[in-house]
Amino acid sequence: MPRTTGTYVKSTTLGEVVRSFVPHALPPARPALGPDAFEAANRDAELALARLSGVSGLVPSVDWLLYGAIHKEALLTSQIEGTQATLMDVFDQEAGFAVSNADDVQEVTNYIRTFRHVRQQLHSPKGLPLSVRLLCEAHKLLLSGARGSGKQPGALRQSQNWIGGTRPGNAAFVPPPPERVPALLGDLEKYIHGSEGTLPPLVRIALVHAQFETIHPFLDGNGRLGRLLIGALLEQWGLLPQPLLYLSGYLKQHQAEYYRRLSAIRSDGDWEGWIAFFLEGVAAAASQAERSIISVASLVTSDRRKLVESPRAAPASYRLFEMLPTMPRFTVAQAQEKLGSSFPTANAAVRELETLGIVGELTGGRSNRIYSYERYVGLLKT
Repeated sequence: MPRTTGTYVKSTTLGEVVRSFVPHALPPARPALGPDAFEAANRDAELALARLSGVSGLVPSVDWLLYGAIHKEALLTSQIEGTQATLMDVFDQEAGFAVSNADDVQEVTNYIRTFRHVRQQLHSPKGLPLSVRLLCEAHKLLLSGARGSGKQPGALRQSQNWIGGTRPGNAAFVPPPPERVPALLGDLEKYIHGSEGTLPPLVRIALVHAQFETIHPFLDGNGRLGRLLIGALLEQWGLLPQPLLYLSGYLKQHQAEYYRRLSAIRSDGDWEGWIAFFLEGVAAAASQAERSIISVASLVTSDRRKLVESPRAAPASYRLFEMLPTMPRFTVAQAQEKLGSSFPTANAAVRELETLGIVGELTGGRSNRIYSYERYVGLLKT
């Protein structure tokens, strides 16, 4: 007999009676997860994460890596939900340049701001723990000024939602009724902070993500918040020292399978299939991030050597170079602001990096020139 992962209750929405799914509390039971189902895949995923952590020391500052990893995750998790923004759009907006698809870019930048807020809270001695309250704060930031701003940002839903289909009656999935959401999230919070059981951290993260998606506690933004939970727990539970993994790339590449595996938990009780898919994704994404870090480290080493060997390189040139990972596109005025220098000093620093072939000018104009660290940007796009 297959495992039952929840119960169905009748709920009425938009005049239609539907069957809402109410998941059982974690961890899976009757039967419980057996180690044979995940041991080998979990070992491979943990080893891949350990290698990723190890190569992060190849660059002199983790800022070179964090900016790219967080921006990639923000972009890809938003693209899963249909956002059409590109990495270049995000870089341009951050540099203060006009973009044609401002709404899509806003969703990506909101995710970056939300993820940074959650990290700040978790790292601060006086910050909030991973909790329903922090999730509501994150939800408010995620939807602020974006397309979902009319869908109760920061508040748990008070109405029945559904996924797929044109109306509740033909939906692919109907999450729990709104009155059940607070208790279900409370159980999930207890599971996150509990120490019962012997399941490894990565398996528990897989369970938490799927359970959050099943509860679907908000009217919008559930997918992005559920994937944000993955990154937050990887760091909080010591699997990565920094959020260097962009798992949403794997989930986007295998989007149909991603949704199918989540659905099979509810329909067939197949937690094992979902966990196997998740662990395979972690291992693949970690290996991809490892390769990206090695490429960035090689580029940084090569370009720093150009600076060291240049007799004309002034201190401002070195300082500007170290700032490039967080402003890959910029103007001289922006470089001046970051350096806290005079315009001529900033202009000379930019010109030196341009002469050395580190940055290039994009516009070809005589004023308001835009410069870009193109080879670094190119590595982030892969």
